[in-house]
Order: sequence, then structure tokens, then C-alpha cells
Amino acid sequence: MSTDQPRVLVVEDEPAQLEVLAYNLEAEGFAVSRARDGEEALLIIAEDAPDIIVLDWMMPNMSGIEVCRRIKSKPETRSTPVIMLSARSEEVDKVRGLETGADDYVVKPYSVIELMARVRTQLRRVRPSSLGQQLAFDDIILDGETHKVTRGKDELKLGPTEFRLLTTFMEKPGRVWSREQLLDRVWGRDLYVDTRTVDVHIGRLRKALLQYGGADPLRTVRGVGYALG
Repeated sequence: MSTDQPRVLVVEDEPAQLEVLAYNLEAEGFAVSRARDGEEALLIIAEDAPDIIVLDWMMPNMSGIEVCRRIKSKPETRSTPVIMLSARSEEVDKVRGLETGADDYVVKPYSVIELMARVRTQLRRVRPSSLGQQLAFDDIILDGETHKVTRGKDELKLGPTEFRLLTTFMEKPGRVWSREQLLDRVWGRDLYVDTRTVDVHIGRLRKALLQYGGADPLRTVRGVGYALG
């Protein structure tokens, strides 16, 4: 699975609905994981947290409301956007869904085009570069569409891994990322890479960012990991 593709988890117990959603999301360029029930969804999220979750309310055993509550109660997944799908159109149900922590609420039957737009809106909040937007931090500008990075007036030369690392940092300035979290986000779970590889690429990224001078924007947090700013 490409780490550049935004990852969407679709949780839906109706196989036909699940496939329609997955097909349309993949056509939009998203990497899609599928879950048929709440328990399976929570396992997938724990193993490899997606960028966004499309979650059906009415499911056997564990409702979407309970799944959403658990996602939002954990610090590591609290900021993951959840779009709740429901046949319940009453205002009270919508309020309940949003109060549980859902970031958006879409009533069935829904327009696929509208749902895709809502997915992109939520992604713009958490992974703007995946939609080709520019990111800025101090005098560093990263363009997700052209894959160019500039610092001040100078264009920086970055390898693809360093570009993905910098993107991760610039999407959440100040956040401290552990080596394991960076491995998941930048290299993906498919690849066996030693955590020391992260240090090597951080060194390369630092060198690239400082090639025309300026202060070092990367911070090493001893015993924890790395942060931007």
C-alpha cells in the first residue's frame, strides 16, 4: 500500500454497500481497508491507524456509536476523523452521533459524490498534503502537488523518503513522533525497516533543510523521537 495515498477504513456490515463505498473511494485515489463489524474495525485501527474512518451506525454486536466512542477515547486515535453513516435522519440521532465524537454525519440513502466531498473535507484537515495542498512552517514551504520544497528563496533537493518525512512533520508541527510511528506513516507496514533507518533519513532531511543555512527546525526528543519546531 502506498504511503502517499490517504488511507480510508470503511466499516459497513452490508457487503454490497461496503463494496460500492470501497470502489468509489479507490476510484478517487484512496487506499481502502474494509471491516464488516465493529470488532474487526477496532483491530484494524489498532494495527494500522487509517487517516479517516467511514463508519455505519447500525451494525450487529457493536454499534457504530460504540466504535466511535472507543476511537475518540484513545489519545492515539482521537484526532482521526470519523464520518458516521446512518439511516436515522432524526435531529436527535444526528446530535447523538456528533456528541459521541463523529466529525460528520451522513444520512442514508446518500449521494456518493457528496460523501466523497465530505471525505476530502475531513482529510484536508488532517492530511492536507495528500490533496495536493501547500504546507508552510516558518520559512519552509512544501507543495504536495509539485513535490517541491523551498526554504526562503531556495529550492531544496529532497529524496522521496525525506519528502514524506517532512510532509508528516509539517502536517502536525510540534507533535513528537516516535521512530515506530514514523516507520508506520512513511515506510508503511508492508516493509521491514529497522528503526535506525529512521535516524539515517532524519539526518539526510536535516542536511537538506540546512543546505542553505538557517536554524535547524527539527528537534530530537531524547528517548522519544523527533518533532518539527
